[in-house]
Amino acid sequence: MRYVFATTSALLLGGAATALALQPTSPVSAQVAQNEPGAIAAAAPKAGAPMSFADMVARLQPAVVNISTKQTIVRQAQANPFAGTPLGDLFGQMNGGGNGAPVKQEGQALGSGFIISPDGYIVTNNHVIAAAAKGATVDSITVTLTDRKEYTARVVGRDADSDLALLKIDASALPFVRFGDSTRARVGDWVVAIGNPFGLDGTVTAGIVSALHRSTGLGPYDRFIQTDAAINQGNSGGPMFNLNGDVIGINSQILGSQAGGNIGIGFAIPAEEAKPIIDTLMKGGKIARGYMGVTLGGAIDDDKAAALGIPKNQGEIIAGIQPGGPAARAGLRVGDVVTRVNGTAVTPDASLSRLVADVKPGQTARLDVLRSNRPVQVSVTVAARPSQEQLAALTGQGGDDFANGDDDDGSGAAIAPASSNALGLTVLPLTPSIARQVGVDSTVQGVIVAQVDPSTDAGGKFKRSDIIQMVNGTPVHDAAELAQAVAQAKAAGRTQVLLLAQRGKGPAQFVPVKIAKS
Repeated sequence: MRYVFATTSALLLGGAATALALQPTSPVSAQVAQNEPGAIAAAAPKAGAPMSFADMVARLQPAVVNISTKQTIVRQAQANPFAGTPLGDLFGQMNGGGNGAPVKQEGQALGSGFIISPDGYIVTNNHVIAAAAKGATVDSITVTLTDRKEYTARVVGRDADSDLALLKIDASALPFVRFGDSTRARVGDWVVAIGNPFGLDGTVTAGIVSALHRSTGLGPYDRFIQTDAAINQGNSGGPMFNLNGDVIGINSQILGSQAGGNIGIGFAIPAEEAKPIIDTLMKGGKIARGYMGVTLGGAIDDDKAAALGIPKNQGEIIAGIQPGGPAARAGLRVGDVVTRVNGTAVTPDASLSRLVADVKPGQTARLDVLRSNRPVQVSVTVAARPSQEQLAALTGQGGDDFANGDDDDGSGAAIAPASSNALGLTVLPLTPSIARQVGVDSTVQGVIVAQVDPSTDAGGKFKRSDIIQMVNGTPVHDAAELAQAVAQAKAAGRTQVLLLAQRGKGPAQFVPVKIAKS
């Protein structure tokens, strides 16, 4: 089970286009789905508070499976610091030999899944069947049915971005369930989750839909159904049913306690998102998403809205543009605020990444943009989104965040003093010589921070050798241009400015800074 805020599924503990109905790929008998409307109608609880879910669960439970993986983990053993001493042998026994050679260990990960066809297609989360640690490899995947029959599964397809995977076992006449219409789910509706938390097969929990279109921040495509039905480690990949017995979600993440238990906040991938992806994987296709080639500076929160003088929660700001990419070719600029994509508003519930991803590669995304507070339109012919590894190489990751300031940059660069400004930042022009000293690419333009007033808002966010490239979308090259941009913002009645800044070799980020009161 994935934990929200980047806590992932743990080893040895179980762990998330056009909508078409999924059909079996091989001839089958007149068998019907376990949740066929006619079959489930008599068993499903009536609307309102049900007296019991028992009859409904008895029909649905056989289609829910346990998924386990056997994994090999290779870790580098620590060299024996006691070699040649009486403690050497003891340390070696505790540390796999203690000679520094790689050590192999066996591990297991557990999760859930559900059968979607009588001939053995099974849906689960990608993280359930993925390597659970760096250096680990998945040796085998085992599917166990409720009657305890075990099958070796093969991976038909997987999509890491949506955390979905499709498996296949060689069997026939299996109980199966169908996807339902999650768009009709409402907050307050009853839901039932079935899975294998902590390896406890066939566990059933019930609750309600707590929220819809919930983002957890773990990925650009997060749009979950939130529920208070108890979901724990091992529930990952299991189905969430409505009272009609339809699968409206795939349990994927939890917001857990420090001890790792359920606190009544779980998240499921909606069927409306999962079904087209699973359908594509079932046909042997690959998932293609639109891509513009930009680095995002985040949604317009209170601070950014105050700095830019625009409404909050409307749009996202562009922090970087890939040279030669689709956005660059279309004329999109750093500092642009994208408010709509093909007429759909960019909001916290409908992020720019998500809306662009929904545009097929090769098609045009029409962007409504605020550029220096003036509306413009930009048409971008989107490309296919690269893999996560390729994206990491393109964007350059590993730079520090602008979380707090520090008067020492650690570079040893000698920076001469200069006059300060209303932000409490003393800056100098970024010359090629200074850029080399602080390890910044020579193509970067802007001013370099020479000194920070610790009593100002900037003092908690900047440190020496940080680079400031823009103020409220306006490029700055010296202290005078920075001061002028801040003065213009102050004259417009704004209490903050939005700086595009870079620390070391990390990507540029937008940092809101309060203007010091005179």
